Amino acid sequence: MGSLLYLRLIGYTAGTLLQLFWMVVILGYRRQRNFERVFFFLCLALFFFYGGSLLALNSQIYYPQPPEALADFATAVISVGLCLLPALLLHLHLEYAQTRGLLRYREWKRAVLLVFYALGVHLAFHRVPLLLEQGHFDYVVPGRSLGPGFAMTLAVSLAWCAGWEKRFANNAPDRPQRLYHWLLFSFFVASFLAVAGLHMEMLALRAPTTETLAMIFVLLPILPFTVLIYLVQRHNFLQIGRQKNLVFAVSVTFLALLYLSLVRRLSEWLAPVLPPEASASVLLFLLVLIIEPLQRFLGRRLQETAQREMNRVQALSSQIRQEARQGQMTKLLEFIERHTKEEFELASVKLTLAEQDETPTKTQTVPPIEPDTANQFELREGGRVIAILLAEPHGAAFSGETRAALEFLCEQLPGALDLCRLIEEKLALERELAQRERLALVGQTAASISHNLKNPLGSIKTILQVQLENPEMPESMKGETKMVLDEIARLSATLNQLLQFSRPAVRGSSENASCDAARVVEEVTALLRHEAERRGIALSTNTTAAASMVAASAEAVNDIVSNLLVNALEAAPRNGHVWVTLQNANDACEIRVADDGPGIPEAVRSKIVQPFFTTKARGTGLGLAIVARRAAEFGGKLDWDSRAETEAGAIFAVTLPLQKSN
Repeated sequence: MGSLLYLRLIGYTAGTLLQLFWMVVILGYRRQRNFERVFFFLCLALFFFYGGSLLALNSQIYYPQPPEALADFATAVISVGLCLLPALLLHLHLEYAQTRGLLRYREWKRAVLLVFYALGVHLAFHRVPLLLEQGHFDYVVPGRSLGPGFAMTLAVSLAWCAGWEKRFANNAPDRPQRLYHWLLFSFFVASFLAVAGLHMEMLALRAPTTETLAMIFVLLPILPFTVLIYLVQRHNFLQIGRQKNLVFAVSVTFLALLYLSLVRRLSEWLAPVLPPEASASVLLFLLVLIIEPLQRFLGRRLQETAQREMNRVQALSSQIRQEARQGQMTKLLEFIERHTKEEFELASVKLTLAEQDETPTKTQTVPPIEPDTANQFELREGGRVIAILLAEPHGAAFSGETRAALEFLCEQLPGALDLCRLIEEKLALERELAQRERLALVGQTAASISHNLKNPLGSIKTILQVQLENPEMPESMKGETKMVLDEIARLSATLNQLLQFSRPAVRGSSENASCDAARVVEEVTALLRHEAERRGIALSTNTTAAASMVAASAEAVNDIVSNLLVNALEAAPRNGHVWVTLQNANDACEIRVADDGPGIPEAVRSKIVQPFFTTKARGTGLGLAIVARRAAEFGGKLDWDSRAETEAGAIFAVTLPLQKSN
């Protein structure tokens, strides 16, 4: 048996095991992406070629005349793998270009692939039956048996792939990937030249030269697939590097298979000197000598890997704590999700906080999450689950070191979340205190202005009313005097609102306050019904609550209802409608005022209760601020809902606690 035959045997064996290795890795990785699927089928096609060639070569070695069925099976397997190879090579490059954002026209991609796959399927159905019928197949240069059509298709595919590799190299994100794509460019150029020389017979080559060139061409694909293992393991190429446990397990398995194959071959070669059982026992015993060095090596690697992951977690935790000091929980969650995804090279990360329970003794609950619980990590504090970190790897599962690092990170995150929450509460309190100080100053100023203006306005009003009753006043002057009196009344109402807003709220004095809310509502609506009729607005009331004694003063309820009702009358259109209802529910009384006006615009909804904010030409912007303040003074709250997007109108509801019975 010549040296070329031995090299072909080794090359076919290595190629078969290498393709099987990548198929097992992709199956174990199970990433839901077309690139990995096409890569799997490309490896399968090459596995058919190498496996079929290895089967045919072994049959030639062991049988003087190989069985016809075995030869036909090898011919069919090799032919099918080669017929699909050009389309799969091009498909893989187009999918990779799409993941890198270099492919613009997907319709063009589908058309090209349709043509190449159609050529491959047609070639397989046309040539394979013919080759099986003739019983002659060139195992050294199998492309010659498939005809010039296959050679042309393969040459075009290789040239196209070389062009893509050059483009990938120019757009590579780092140096290792750039070098790898230049290596693949050289591989496809060399393969194109080999196809031109071997299959198209462009050069008149002698038989020994043809066999040597064919052997080189066969062994050539082994190089990029082997380098790919290094890139995946060392530089996480294609995001498979995070699956180190999978790569290690498959590598060890295939090394063991290669060693067993080597033991078998050496036992056969040494058979004239030693019995096969004796040589096999000696070769297997040699494994014992490398167990201890292998154990030390693996121990150091595991320790280095664990230390490296812990350092990454510590650095990430430090960045998270720094971000937590900003006191913005929403931004902190986004920061954690983004940096965890980038640091651990994950497909997605989602951090969901638990629902806060006001009762400290109760366990907090987390909203249900649909995905697999194997990818969920709990954040616990004091025996309670405070958050869930949902992380999705690119592949089927996390590697051992990645899972351990994520669990360690989840032990560090509760402290950062608590820090952010405390700072957020502190900042909120500081903002509220500053707002209260500003409002107090505004209130003091408003009270001073109101006090200094009310008396002069009252005097002016009295004088004008006396003059208006003088029969000697001309009629023209009477009209102007009435206009001045109306303006004085408007100014007095504005000053009253300022005084209401500036009045300090004393919670202690509200403890024993109570009134009949239904009676107050009826009194206010009776006073404003004339104004509603003047505006042409229908005013409806419904105060049929059985017991409406609320724990609030009549003055406060009067302020609340009058301000809401005045706003509703101003918002409702002529011939419009305003509804005032009162109902009890859950130990509380709800006073609801609704109108069919234009509603509240989306842009101002967050500002409508701010003091001095108004959309009216002659408004003070204090009505709703007074309502919210008086409601909060007695433990109530103000809610509103605008129907501007669906139908006209707005609804304002004030909830006040009912008076507790003795």
